[in-house]
Amino acid sequence: MRKTRENLVALDPVWAQLVAEAQEAVEHEPLLGGMVHLCVLHHQSIEAALAYRISSKLASPEMSEQLVREICDAAYADDETLALKARADIVAVYERDPACHRFLQPLLFFKGFQALQAYRVAHWLWQKGRQDMAYMFQMRISEAFGVDIHPAARIGQGIMIDHAHSIVIGETAVVGNNVSMLHSVTLGGTGKEESDRHPKIGDGVLIGAGAKVLGNIHVGACSRIAAGSVVLADVPPKSTMAGVPAKKVGNAGCTNPSVTMNQILGSSKS
Repeated sequence: MRKTRENLVALDPVWAQLVAEAQEAVEHEPLLGGMVHLCVLHHQSIEAALAYRISSKLASPEMSEQLVREICDAAYADDETLALKARADIVAVYERDPACHRFLQPLLFFKGFQALQAYRVAHWLWQKGRQDMAYMFQMRISEAFGVDIHPAARIGQGIMIDHAHSIVIGETAVVGNNVSMLHSVTLGGTGKEESDRHPKIGDGVLIGAGAKVLGNIHVGACSRIAAGSVVLADVPPKSTMAGVPAKKVGNAGCTNPSVTMNQILGSSKS
């Protein structure tokens, strides 16, 4: 048993940590033992745990939990990057959210993480040409989590969506790696064009609560968008943008604003 445990830690440290934390959680709060076993301890891999968690959240009278689970299992079996991105997302939430003290929390309790993993399955469906089922997932994600991400949008890894109320990400939006965004962020289009019409967010960007980024514009890597801002034009890398419409008010103030999560404009250096 000890050798098996050591192999698990070496091969998949994120899953090993989840299992250890789940065992500890059951000891400290036995009343949650059933939930923790169903979500973590009953499974042999993070892929299986994610498939269960997504299916339990998205099931409805129109689409059974078993059906959603089969779709998720197929997605994880076909594309190993889905679970790799989920691991990166868990680590991102743990490192950036001061309210997150364990890897277990995003999987069990944080709807931003859960909605993002469900979107990843919807995106897999979209890439497989199963648009109607992808739209079904999008609808249920919106109903279950209050997060509306078009399944065609492209989102990198190491993403943290904090609180996640009223997040909207449009069809042709692209979000890079290691991006952090807070609640009520919109990556939206303008007009009724059917072509490329949504923002492209670079790596390491921090987008504050309530910010709106509209149109086919580029937000440069490691930039910071202040809460409540409306961004309508391209943003240079490593910039701090604020206002309606947003203007550059300084540099980002650090190399990785999405990691430091510092949203105080006064700390920027012009």
